[in-house]
Amino acid sequence: MKNIAQLILMLSIILLASCQQKKSDPASIIEQKVDSVLKLMTLEEKIGQMVLYTSDWDITGPTLKKGYLEDIKNGHCGNIFNAHTTAYVHKLQKIAVEESRLGIPLLFGYDVIHGHKTIFPISLGESASWDLVAIENGARVAAIEAAASGLNWTFAPMVDISVDPRWGRVSEGAGEDPFLGSRIAEARVRGFQGKDNNLADTLTLLACVKHFAAYGAPQAGRDYNTVDMSQRVFLDTYLPPYKAAIDAGAMSVMTSFNELDGVPASGSKYLLTDLLRGKLGFKGLVVTDHTSINEMVNHGVADNDAEAGLLAVKAGVDMDMQGEVFFKYLKKQVDDGLVEEKLIDEAVRRVLRVKFMLGLFDDPYKYCNEAREKQLVYAPEHLEAALDMAKKSMVLLKNNNNVLPLKKGEKIAVIGELAASTRDLLGSWKAAGDWDFMKSTLDELKLYNGEKNIFFAEGCKTIGNDRSGFTQAMATARKAEKIVLVIGENWDWSGEAASRTNIKIPGVQTELLEKLKALNKPIIVVLMNGRPLDLTRENELADALLETWYAGTMGGKAITQVLYGEYNPSGKLTMTFPMNVGQIPLYYNAKNTGRPIYLPNDKDKYKSKYIDSPNDPLFPFGYGLSYTTFAYSDIKLSSNELAAKGDLKATVRVTNTGKYDGEEVVQLYVRDLVGSVTRPVKELKGFEKIRLKAGESKVVTFTITPDMLAFHRLDMTYGTEPGDYKLFMGGNSRDVKEAGFKLK
Repeated sequence: MKNIAQLILMLSIILLASCQQKKSDPASIIEQKVDSVLKLMTLEEKIGQMVLYTSDWDITGPTLKKGYLEDIKNGHCGNIFNAHTTAYVHKLQKIAVEESRLGIPLLFGYDVIHGHKTIFPISLGESASWDLVAIENGARVAAIEAAASGLNWTFAPMVDISVDPRWGRVSEGAGEDPFLGSRIAEARVRGFQGKDNNLADTLTLLACVKHFAAYGAPQAGRDYNTVDMSQRVFLDTYLPPYKAAIDAGAMSVMTSFNELDGVPASGSKYLLTDLLRGKLGFKGLVVTDHTSINEMVNHGVADNDAEAGLLAVKAGVDMDMQGEVFFKYLKKQVDDGLVEEKLIDEAVRRVLRVKFMLGLFDDPYKYCNEAREKQLVYAPEHLEAALDMAKKSMVLLKNNNNVLPLKKGEKIAVIGELAASTRDLLGSWKAAGDWDFMKSTLDELKLYNGEKNIFFAEGCKTIGNDRSGFTQAMATARKAEKIVLVIGENWDWSGEAASRTNIKIPGVQTELLEKLKALNKPIIVVLMNGRPLDLTRENELADALLETWYAGTMGGKAITQVLYGEYNPSGKLTMTFPMNVGQIPLYYNAKNTGRPIYLPNDKDKYKSKYIDSPNDPLFPFGYGLSYTTFAYSDIKLSSNELAAKGDLKATVRVTNTGKYDGEEVVQLYVRDLVGSVTRPVKELKGFEKIRLKAGESKVVTFTITPDMLAFHRLDMTYGTEPGDYKLFMGGNSRDVKEAGFKLK
């Protein structure tokens, strides 16, 4: 110890722990430790714990705080993001612990979204697996590698519901459904923080639920744009995944960039105090998104940064990411009586609580083990988990005449820039992933089928209008029995700040597909993209469509194994794929209108429909084919009535009627036929992923309870209403069996 204050601090912690160990629970002990530290802190040091700056290791965003090392030393910066590797983290932690007055350790955060070094499929792709165990394991692997690289905090999971594929950040979420989104949110929190939320485990990460709240509904699908929705829609559709993640134990939440009901989220007392801490019972810390306090000036609710900071701290923000607002103005605002110091104390208490839960005061260097970093990064079992997840995430959208799976030894023409790319396989938010470490799809196809059987031509770039490669592509395709055309979006065409007004395949890739079609050879289109696309033309031209998203570090191998039937695709869409952008927003759990269309060819003009397009999507929510086929029996109900405190069981027999073993996601939907407010035509209420051998059958049973039917009623109370319901079961939201029951 270099000063008396540090010695007093550590002695007080040790003494308090020993005194309380036998008569207090762990949470109570932590609270007393937090109080003991808080009493030693000056106001400047308290505010320092409310500051989060990026390091110069891996800069995110437009600004880098100059002199942040001095701020750490002076106790003016208690948290760092974008610093990783054990050596670099140790360097910064050493400054905080051994050179600052109190030696309070730093938090280290990073955008570990779908993997750290070993990259898994993008989050939207992971969700398409409908495999909660695999999704949780993906977050677990990400936590292990990130923690081994010195990190203790991830800015994930993103749980924003979205029904607009123009918004680039749909790639980072779990799709359009609040029930599935909630289950995935829980799984990812368990993966990051461990099943028992033991953050002191050095192979866990502090999860951060983002973006609070309703960030996934920007008007026009334009990132950072205004969000405007009814309270009922917010509470019933957008809020549930946030609540699920918090109930699962997440101890940090990130505010969103958008406004809601006219108030930017970082200045909303309703969101951060009344709802988050009050109604949802959240006990952790609230951090802003990058400079979102400053941006309240642009929103027009604050005249300057100081005023914006005042709004934020009073609303319930604990930590300012990169904006320097608290750093510059908060002390004077306390001195001037504009902010009570006890409000600062509460914010700092929440930050310190998390640091104690992580065990940083006991061992500030616990995440700085270089030997462990070398052992765990790209560990064989992590790569195998990434391969498994990548295969499960892929969705077979079309397979005419069973052109898939490919047969080993066939002459295959592989066309497309994306086929030879490794960087694009990682997608956005690739964290510390290294594309030089990987093999491309083309590399893996050659390894599997032999170089002599694979002919490659780029054909065209993903973006742009250069058709000079068409001739070579045609010549290459003529030598083959089948064509695999790998097309889609470049990795940076989805993710943050990557909104689109046109969601068709970019450039001249579809034009190349049209040229190849003239050869009258089977064409398999392999898609790489981070959002639902308008695939109407591709669906007309291709014999098979395989949606692979951005499949991660092991993506090339996974695509190869799926194409050749080493794995039978089992993914199901978690966002609706529209026929065209004019249908957006388009989602399965919509409401009926006073003039609905009941028949596909309804000739009545005065119905809720388009005159130039069907209402129906190209591919509905929950859709996905297999190399085999599945048949569903009629639904059997244990009763036609559901008592207010009872349950009923819904059963269906699923049979694999094809020639391949395969997996099927059995989906359960309900509809409330008459309510005090209008209700969706279908709502997902359960699912089960089953594996069936060819010819095998399995009975799947769901238990329906009244709480599954609850919603915000006319008076905004939450609960059920008696009446008639429909129940649906099937392999997607459109193709279902149906039964009815009554809630008493």
